[in-house]
Amino acid sequence: MKQYIPIIISSLLSAVFAVAIYRYVEKPKEIIIKETIPARYTNFKDDPLVELPTRTFLSSSPTDFTTAAGAVTPAVVNIKAIQGSSYDFFSSSAFGTSTGSGVIITADGYIVTNNHVIEEGDQIEVTLNDKRDFEAKIVGTDPSTDLALLKIVDKTEDLPFVPFGNSDSLRVGEWVLAVGNPFNLESTVTAGIVSAKGRSIDILEGQDRIESFIQTDAAVNPGNSGGALVNTNGELVGINTAIITRTGRYEGYSFAVPANLVKKVIKDLRDFGTVQRGILGVFIDEINSELANDLDLEAVEGVYITRVTPGSGADDAGLQKGDVIVGINGIKTKTLPEMQEQLGRFRPGNSIQIEFIRDGKKRTAKNVLLKSKSNSSNIITAKDESILKNLGFELRNLNQEEQNRLGVRGVKVISIYRSSKIAHTNMDPGFIITRLDNQKITSVDALIKELESAKGKVMLEGIYENYPGEYYYAFPMD
Repeated sequence: MKQYIPIIISSLLSAVFAVAIYRYVEKPKEIIIKETIPARYTNFKDDPLVELPTRTFLSSSPTDFTTAAGAVTPAVVNIKAIQGSSYDFFSSSAFGTSTGSGVIITADGYIVTNNHVIEEGDQIEVTLNDKRDFEAKIVGTDPSTDLALLKIVDKTEDLPFVPFGNSDSLRVGEWVLAVGNPFNLESTVTAGIVSAKGRSIDILEGQDRIESFIQTDAAVNPGNSGGALVNTNGELVGINTAIITRTGRYEGYSFAVPANLVKKVIKDLRDFGTVQRGILGVFIDEINSELANDLDLEAVEGVYITRVTPGSGADDAGLQKGDVIVGINGIKTKTLPEMQEQLGRFRPGNSIQIEFIRDGKKRTAKNVLLKSKSNSSNIITAKDESILKNLGFELRNLNQEEQNRLGVRGVKVISIYRSSKIAHTNMDPGFIITRLDNQKITSVDALIKELESAKGKVMLEGIYENYPGEYYYAFPMD
């Protein structure tokens, strides 16, 4: 027996030594999880999805959460997204599903949740806190904010819902509740405080993404994506979206989309089927300490303009490269995410006020007109957007400077999708469309109108700025 003791001790020491080396060399990994298995609209004052309530309560510690929890939990639902079916030799059908939570926001059954909860779903099932089941349809989705709007089908009575609060009035250190409805647990309620606002954690994709999350330490675990973040008055101040963790489980960092941004997005989805993005027309960057010193700024905050798009609302208002935007409609924009959140609340055609610093002096640009991607102040519907997307290109109107320089009016192609109908014509970005089937085209709206009624093969005629002559591209509409 004694002869084995040195071997056992040696083995134990080797194991401990190996584990120590591994922990020293292998650094802990950070995982970001999205669970899958501001002008006000003065022309919409009467719409409850837009009007911002005034704070009428105080949040302090210690706080009794029972009233808020009791009011909210009946309106937080479980969502199951069934991802189609398939047939194989051994089984007649095989379904994929993803689950998450959602929040009923109106008595007639509108529900807001995360886009990543339902994005693969062909059939949506909703289970209320009282275990009633409903079928729901997708009204619209917005991947750039990770939000989706659902509507319960065949509702027979008024449903419980959560009223919106004002996320702008939410303060760091304030108590909040995270309410979810994961698949097998019914409603869950956790409490925490607001850790920070205007957080960007780089999880969303796309050029138009808006990341200005509310960070809290309220526990959010798998199945709670799309659930409610509420204040102690029981008002919706955010939609829980993601956590940051090294283990795959909650570790103290959860993030929610602010309610004021949620309201704008879901109103657009309800009214138009797509989100209306108000574009200022500037390229921007964060302010760092070095840049703040160079510009003689009093604080390291604001958003630096690196370029202004000709013909944009910013250009028309006189904003210039080197200006530092510090506020929109009186609301401070200390960081790039905060500015994106404020702009994300407006549509093309809305006018806003920009506070900025130039040459060390604070200035104001009033009535800055926001435009769409197509450089227009008109609203684009889901049908219009679908036509261009199905053909495979993005367009914008020529600005006045381009019209004067080129001597034409038309529509400029700014990007082309791979393997699309337009891509197969060998058209290049930068092509300026002046005619469709011999019909003059002066704007994106005019082109969409012609495409809506076009049948069979159509011909686009136009020019390239740096190449002589006219070019022609034909493709089928069917």
